Amino acid sequence: MIPATDVEDQTIAVLGFGRSGRATAAALKAGGARVIAWDDGADTRQQAEAEGWEIVDLTRDANWTGISTLITSPGIPHLYPKPHPVIERALRLGIPVDNDIGLFFRSFATEDWHRFDRIPKVIAVTGSNGKSTTTALIHHILAESGRPTQMGGNIGTGVLSLEPAEDGEVVVLELSSYQTDLARALTPDVAVFTNLTPDHLDRHGGYGGYFAAKRRLFAEGGPDRAVIGVDEIEGLYIANQLAMAPSDDRVIRVSSGQKLDGPGWSVFTRKGYLAEYRKGRQAASVDLRGIAGLPGAHNHQNACAAWAACRAIGLAPREIEAAFHTFAGLPHRSQLVAEIGGVRYVNDSKATNVDAASKALQAFDRIRWIAGGLGKDGGIADLRPHLSRVTKAYLIGHSARDFALELGDTPYEIAETMDQAVANAASEAQPGETVLLAPAAASFDQYPNFEKRGEHFTDLVRAMERGLPSA
Repeated sequence: MIPATDVEDQTIAVLGFGRSGRATAAALKAGGARVIAWDDGADTRQQAEAEGWEIVDLTRDANWTGISTLITSPGIPHLYPKPHPVIERALRLGIPVDNDIGLFFRSFATEDWHRFDRIPKVIAVTGSNGKSTTTALIHHILAESGRPTQMGGNIGTGVLSLEPAEDGEVVVLELSSYQTDLARALTPDVAVFTNLTPDHLDRHGGYGGYFAAKRRLFAEGGPDRAVIGVDEIEGLYIANQLAMAPSDDRVIRVSSGQKLDGPGWSVFTRKGYLAEYRKGRQAASVDLRGIAGLPGAHNHQNACAAWAACRAIGLAPREIEAAFHTFAGLPHRSQLVAEIGGVRYVNDSKATNVDAASKALQAFDRIRWIAGGLGKDGGIADLRPHLSRVTKAYLIGHSARDFALELGDTPYEIAETMDQAVANAASEAQPGETVLLAPAAASFDQYPNFEKRGEHFTDLVRAMERGLPSA
């Protein structure tokens, strides 16, 4: 745990008492603060009270006397579509509102650091797609190279549940727009922007607000180095705003699919090859095509971002390349589950929207595609340019028949369930083909979340691999 600093003898309120709220409360208490807590759920309040936490009804004005700060869980709206009533009350009273990310950045550095040979660093990753894989890949590269490292934030461990840094350690954080939007302190050493596609627009008051939330990590964070994906105009804009000259190597531009020119520092992929350029000269080149844990152009973009971040803190190209080959990928994100009889089975259950499914389809050829679930507005019409890669679609869930109407000449069947889809795809697949779960839909019609959907697919495939009947 990272104890909060500069909070001794203060009364600090914590709104939302799930995993993040509990970790925040523990960090504040360890720092000497009096913690009062509130959660909208009666069961959560009762459990917290049983654990010894002081529950105070923050919906009542009389209970705000003496409170110096409100720390809110990132999932609770603070501005759009409208602020939570407790947060609005704090705003009206002039009480600072923060979240655990801001508290982390204020508390991470300690007096012990003056005895370290190498000051710890923080790499923070944000963006719409690929940030989890990029974060995990950076963490993997650091671990494989022998650097002490921890990973947390929006992936894995909550930031305040991390351990205090040791000599030379690098903490890698995935940060969502919910986290960057409100944090009052954002001071990573290296900040990474992967890309931007529409998401969470109601929470941010539109696309501009969503972009502004991501941009805060760079505009207000002031990282020593910024790694910026420039395949969208928003990334180009951030890179331009940060660079003081074309050759300013504090900004590392990354791209998947286009060569980046100019005298600055860039990392890009073309036709499966990663290239690093600095001051107009090539500094390194890596063939990504045979790396099983990084399939497809979208993962090549993640590889570029991770490469750039690790180079920014001094890792050598050979260290990074070696670690690429041992990266297994994240569950449910283009995860190679097994190869049976020359047929690959890939779990991309995280592809819950058309944009993510598009990237998955472009990563493979000769696809037996398992898709469907609770479809989103707009259907799957935007996937038509990639359907030539699909040998046959196996449609499941609530939107199976709606999806079927948009497949054109692509062969399909209504399989209804995952069990039937996997069984039918496996029985028809030929060596060299890929059975790909990339639903292009939410999971909530049949599963509680995309993880459970992906786990079901994985269990079915591994049962086949062991020669067992499907469960």
